[in-house]
Parts: sequence; C-alpha cells; structure tokens
Amino acid sequence: MSRLQTLLLAQVVAALCAHADVSVSTPKPKKVLDTIMEPKFIPPEEKIGLHWKRSAINTIRSKLQVTINENKAKNGILFIGDGMSVATIMAARTYGGQLAQGIGEENILEFEKFPITGLARTYCIDAQVPDSACTATSYLTGVKTKYGVIGLDGNVTRGSCYSQLYEKNWAPSIGHWALEHGLDVGLVTTTRVTHASPAGMYAHSSERNWESDADVPDECLAMGCEDIAHQLVFNEPGRRFKIILGGGRQEFLPNVTGSTGRRLDGVDLIEKWQKDKVERNVSYAYVNDKSELMKVYNSDELPEYLLGLFHDDHMAYHLKSSSNQPTLEEMVEIAIKMLSKSTKGYFLFVEGGRIDHAHHDSLAHLALDETVEYSKAVKKAKEMTNEEDTLIVVSSDHAHTMTVAGYPSRGNDILGLVDTTNGDDGIPYTTISYANGKAPSIGADGKRVDVSLHQMFTSRNPDYSYPSLVPLDSETHGGEDVAVFASGPWQHLFTSSYEQNVIPHLMAYAMCIGDEQHANCKSSGTNIQSSILYISIFSIVITIGLYYN
Repeated sequence: MSRLQTLLLAQVVAALCAHADVSVSTPKPKKVLDTIMEPKFIPPEEKIGLHWKRSAINTIRSKLQVTINENKAKNGILFIGDGMSVATIMAARTYGGQLAQGIGEENILEFEKFPITGLARTYCIDAQVPDSACTATSYLTGVKTKYGVIGLDGNVTRGSCYSQLYEKNWAPSIGHWALEHGLDVGLVTTTRVTHASPAGMYAHSSERNWESDADVPDECLAMGCEDIAHQLVFNEPGRRFKIILGGGRQEFLPNVTGSTGRRLDGVDLIEKWQKDKVERNVSYAYVNDKSELMKVYNSDELPEYLLGLFHDDHMAYHLKSSSNQPTLEEMVEIAIKMLSKSTKGYFLFVEGGRIDHAHHDSLAHLALDETVEYSKAVKKAKEMTNEEDTLIVVSSDHAHTMTVAGYPSRGNDILGLVDTTNGDDGIPYTTISYANGKAPSIGADGKRVDVSLHQMFTSRNPDYSYPSLVPLDSETHGGEDVAVFASGPWQHLFTSSYEQNVIPHLMAYAMCIGDEQHANCKSSGTNIQSSILYISIFSIVITIGLYYN
C-alpha cells in the first residue's frame, strides 16, 4: 500500500470513528510535503544520473587545473560584504538567478567562482557575537579587539579617551602597511566613509560612534581625542589615501544654517582635504554625485586623489537610489582605474555595507539585492585585474539571524511563501525569516501572523519586514563563521578554518608588505644584486687584465 493510500485510509477511519462518537488514537497526519506531487521546476537533464556524474567530473577537472601561484601580489583587493552570512549568500544566489528568469538555485555569484574558500571565526575578545567595529579591526589590522572599538588592541576600554590616546594601543591597518611600502591605497563603501568598517582602515577610536566631533563627549575633546572624520582628513594613513568613495557627507560639514552638516567645531573637512592636496602640490577632485564622478572617469588625465561623498548619510539602497547615485560597481571601476596607475601596486578596500542595514530592519528583499550588487562589483574587479599579480579576497565581517527554512519546491520564489506546506496552525509561512527582528511573528490576537494577507508582502514591496521569532527594535548579528573566497597569488593560503584576524596577514604575506616574506618578494632585488655583483666581478677582471697587459 502506498503512503498516500495509507494516509487516506487513516483519514477515513478517523472520520468514521468521529461520526460514531468512538474515541480512538490515530497517528497525526504528516505534512502535505510527504504527499505532494513533483516540484514545479526540474530541468529534464537533472533527472538523469549521468548529468550529475558529468558535473562532478567537470568540477574535478577544473580543480586539477588550478596551479599554485606563488607570485608576488602586486595588488590586493579586500571585499567585505557587511553582514553577508552564508545563508545570505545562498538566498542572494537564488534571488539573482530568479531575477534573470532562471529557476534560481543553479545561479552562481561571482565570488563563488573563486577557486579557494575558507571559514573565518568572527567573535570579539569580549563578545560571542561581534559588531562591525571589532571585526573591522580584526580583518584590517590583524588584531582582535573589544566590541565597539576601532583600530585599538584589547587593552582599550570602550569610550575611554585615555585608551585612545595611548599609542601603544594602536593597531595600524593593512592600508597603513601598504603605504609604508610605497603602494597606493583606496577605500570604497556604500555606508558613511566614517562608519565602523571603513574606519578600520585609518582610525583609532575607542568608540565606533565618534564619527564627528558632535558625537565625542566634551571631556574627551578637551583631552585631545579626535573624531573619526577628523582622523581621515588630517592623520596618517587617511590623508594619503588616493581614493575615498562612499556616503557620510554630514560628518565632514559644519552644523550651520543651510548646511546638512553635523560638526560643531565649525570646520569644513572637505575644504581642509582640498587645501591639504593644494599644499602638497598634487592633483585632486572632490565629487558628490554620479555625473561628477563620471566626468572624472572620462577625463583625459585622472587626478592623483579623489574624494567622493554621495550622500549626507549612508548611500541609498540600490533599489531606492536615484539615477545620479553611482553603484558600487561603478565606484570600484574608477577606483581600480586610478589605482592601477601606480607602478608599485595598490591595496583597495571595498565594502558592500548596506546588506547589514537591510538585515537589521528585517528587509530581506533589500539585503539580497544589495548582495547581488556586491557580486557585480566583484565581477568588475576581476575583469579589470590579472590573477597573476592581483589577489582578490571576498568575505564578510559577521553573520545575521536570517534563515532559509521549510521545504519549498525547486524554483519557488525565495522571497515568497513555502509552497509545500503550512505550519501546524494551518497558517502559511515564508521561506525567509529571522530569529529576531522588527516584525514579530505573533499578532495581537496571540496567533501567528498570516503574511499572505499582508499587502506589502504580496506586492513584493522591498520595505516589507520579514517575520522574526523574538521581537526587537533591530535584528541582531549572528555568531557563526563567515566564508572567505580567494583568487590570485597565494590564494591557497586562505583554505581551512582560521581566526578572522589572519586575513590581513595572509594578504600582506602575498603582497610582501608583512613581517613574513616569501622567496619571490626579493626576486627582483636579488636579480639587481646579482647584476651588480656580476658587473663588479667583470670590472675587476678587466682591470687585472689591463694591469698585466
């Protein structure tokens, strides 16, 4: 007897017993999932076992073609998808495939094509689940630190100005290391350029929220503590960054009538940035929208320095942005074009920062779309560089509580309802949900919310907040490991599982800007020394020959 026949028989017996008012114990019927017909979407070739064998063989062959590249990495690019958990990657992959009219699951994000993958552990030294400040310090300076702290080691007390001023607590970033070795450096982000992740490139702050002087306590200002925006413009290494692109204009402008600025010290830091470049006799450009950025991109001669602040606050989500806001892909393109002028090489930090913000508001649609945009930026970087001399590393700072659950059919809308079954309460549920967040799953009546009756959900409004188990004003980060993808020289070092703070040290090793050096770091120098030695010996031989002649 089939499972369907058994289930139907049990239902008939139960109905008869109920009609006869006879109490019997019958097993609870299983979910509809056990009796559904074939899923809606199965490519015909996938039903054949040979298809999967061939696919596996092709994968093996491609892996066998990967050779160990131990070249010196002239250039290094670190991409961070803020809040890009492994679940986010899977959901964004599917979302991107469905955007392209595919089934979804078969899609591959650009960085998933990289030959090497590892896992990084993300905790702060004082927190099981991290924030973006301690993680930025980890993957940019190589030092793990405390929650909420940027560019300082674990001896710091959060919010303590004394800790911030004590230089022995400072943790210089890989951006600083690169500058010390003569490389050019840039940063690109979709958040405020003073936000936690990009700040890890240049700032030393005992409080991540001290983005402008308006945020710093008066007693700390009196002691000489500088806000993060001030450090970017005036201090090393920020003032030497060739490229600074992102949002956060308000942190650089004074709070005066007619201005959107927040600064209370009356200082226009954009003006100060420009003045610094004039005094150093270098070419520069400041831009505040896409059209101005494109003028720089298409100019006959690129400036040496470029500052672009495209929004007062964080840059707008891609799905909500105006036509005059550059995409992350466009910002990466001009950054690489400018940095590629360096004969010694460069280090570029790129953050897709609004993945995180969307998750905090339980806005899964926006989070997945931002991840797809981030993948486009990675693709552009790959197209513009050579894997023989450029190491590209793609990772995340931390995870989120978003899950992809239920048993939806193949090709089911990743942003939709699970199509195979309802909950035990008979109410449908979404494939995507959050462990905690802004949209509670339980209504005022004590019952689970029926999202299928929610107009914002059914209309695919990107502002729809997906249900969460624990109601919170803001969804939290997750504590699981994050994926690390690598392509280029010394990519093989990024395999296995390791602490997140190892990432900049691995990149520095490949680029010959760290404490450890590989043989090819000195190859050019060795060749020069050999030539000098050869010339010296040749000169001595000639001199001896002339003497005896």
